[in-house]
Amino acid sequence: MRELKVYIEIQGHELYAGIIIGNDPTDAVFTYNEAYLSKGEPLSVSLPFQPGQFTPAATRCFFEGLLPEGFSRKSVARWMHADENDYLTILAGLGKECLGAIRIEDAADPIINHPSYEELSLDQVKRLAAEGATKSTELLVRSHLSLTGASGKVGLYLHEGKWYQPLGTAPSTHIVKQSHVRLQHIVENERLALLTASGLGIPTIKSFIVNADSFRDSDILLATERYDRDLSNSVGEINGLSCPLRLHQEDFAQAMGIPGSEKYERAGDGYLGRIFRLVRNVSADPLQDQQRLLDILIFDKLIGNTDNHIKNLSFLYAPDLRSARLAPAYDLVSTLIYKESTADMSIAIAGELRWDRITKDTFVEANREIGLSKKFIAREYERLAVGLPSAIQEAAARMEAEGFMNAPGIAQKVLELQR
Repeated sequence: MRELKVYIEIQGHELYAGIIIGNDPTDAVFTYNEAYLSKGEPLSVSLPFQPGQFTPAATRCFFEGLLPEGFSRKSVARWMHADENDYLTILAGLGKECLGAIRIEDAADPIINHPSYEELSLDQVKRLAAEGATKSTELLVRSHLSLTGASGKVGLYLHEGKWYQPLGTAPSTHIVKQSHVRLQHIVENERLALLTASGLGIPTIKSFIVNADSFRDSDILLATERYDRDLSNSVGEINGLSCPLRLHQEDFAQAMGIPGSEKYERAGDGYLGRIFRLVRNVSADPLQDQQRLLDILIFDKLIGNTDNHIKNLSFLYAPDLRSARLAPAYDLVSTLIYKESTADMSIAIAGELRWDRITKDTFVEANREIGLSKKFIAREYERLAVGLPSAIQEAAARMEAEGFMNAPGIAQKVLELQR
């Protein structure tokens, strides 16, 4: 019988929220700690307060949603000598530092090491860029750090231009992602998309490219500032470095109780209507967040981002967990400039998944699912479509001035999709 204790940080103080108990993933159930029910807040929209156990399916859906996916999940499982389908074992190994404010502790193996930050040498940063998933897996396991997604990434702490690896329960400040071995210039692609979206008024995560040596794919990393960490209101230090507060977040798959394996919409799933209803029911400012969500979906269509699944949309909670807002846009990439990519979007618009069949009229036709007027939807589509060329060219020029000479070519490929 495995027992995993679940902790969550609220306004800088960690509370024991509950426990996962089970022999394996098929029978593991989560139960809120009775004391937490009276002074805390629910961990998820899909895990509302209740005195009894949640089903194994509900438990797995939320907590497995904290773990890496795909190749990264396989790599971590091999490194830990675990079955990749055994999310309990992987969570016990990686859950000391998760996305959001949650921490997982194996009751049979409580934390005995103190939090610390270990400075990384330039050579270690270069290896992180060059070795991709292999090196990132090593750092993830060593840091006991769980990050969602299938690409090689790791959480690091940045201070005055120096990178540190968090150890124990020390929080990271940035997520650092390597170039994809099959998709050329993916780091520059994502940075360009984020800058372009920001230029169009879409709130995005803050990012920059780390050049470890030359400007080749094997030498660059994409660093994104963690929106679920608050360094400005730090109340403590680790090794003389300010310790960021953890802010809770959950992605839309977790909030809706949908397994990560079903993050890509299939015919009849109706994700569009479900995600807009979710925002209306959860957001502290539903009108503004509905517009932001609409803008993200339109932007995904315009740049050809067919990897726009529901785990790439999240809520960010207030420090006291009593309210939530749509998190800044992240994981924006023009996937269609790569021949290997699918032409099917991950969220259907008016029942249509094919990228080349989705137009302004398609979005307008989906007004009932979206819950906004046809006029408003048409206006937002036109605003973003008209503004895209100048926004992406300005972003490309900025990157070119920084030494990333592939940016203009990527921008041109994105614009060619519109034609």
